[in-house]
Amino acid sequence: MMLSVLVAGATQRVTGIGFALVSAPLLVVLTGPITGVLLTNVLNLTTNIIVLAQTWRQVELKRVLLLAIPALCFVPVGQFVARLLPPATLMVGIGGIILVALAGVQLLRRTSVFSGPGGAIAAGALSGFMNVTAGVGGPAITLYAIGSRWPLRSFVGSMQLYFALVNTGSIAAKGLPHVGTTALTAAIGALVLGVLLGHVAARHIAPERARNAVLFLAMAGATGTLVKGLFLSLQ
Repeated sequence: MMLSVLVAGATQRVTGIGFALVSAPLLVVLTGPITGVLLTNVLNLTTNIIVLAQTWRQVELKRVLLLAIPALCFVPVGQFVARLLPPATLMVGIGGIILVALAGVQLLRRTSVFSGPGGAIAAGALSGFMNVTAGVGGPAITLYAIGSRWPLRSFVGSMQLYFALVNTGSIAAKGLPHVGTTALTAAIGALVLGVLLGHVAARHIAPERARNAVLFLAMAGATGTLVKGLFLSLQ
């Protein structure tokens, strides 16, 4: 788990997103769908704050708010769905949502889906819903970034403020995860180390390579989550 958090923190610093894509599937497998998503939200928020301290000058506040307001409006909808479904079904849903979203990112890279103000509102709403149910809000925002041709430099900084707001809303709606102090401390330590390594690596790694690595790791983790959910549903 620590290695997953470390890699997630590094990829978040390099690409602006990726922490939840890398860490959420494994955390869900290890701790269950409810605790796993909550832990992802808490660790992701910590990452956002650390990276934002390094990139705050590149934040586009108006664009962040255009995404964040609809995202926060859809957090209660996602919370209701998460409470309604049994754990096995929720794990299958989490794995399936991530896989479909990742496929969408891959297939729609060169399209203008989710472009313009209307696209920003739709992407934000979908991202907020996915963040509270699956702990993953990045794919919808990635589609918007691709469609709107958002420059990477300002995207990285803006995403930290955006996800800080959305993760705060998710935590406020669901509460803190029930995990041991030792495990949480170790995870935060791995996270900080990952962000520091990512800060150094960002100068040398091409963003496209980093994104491809994030997508591969996330797809593998989501597949494992989906398989475990299916296995639990058959018991």
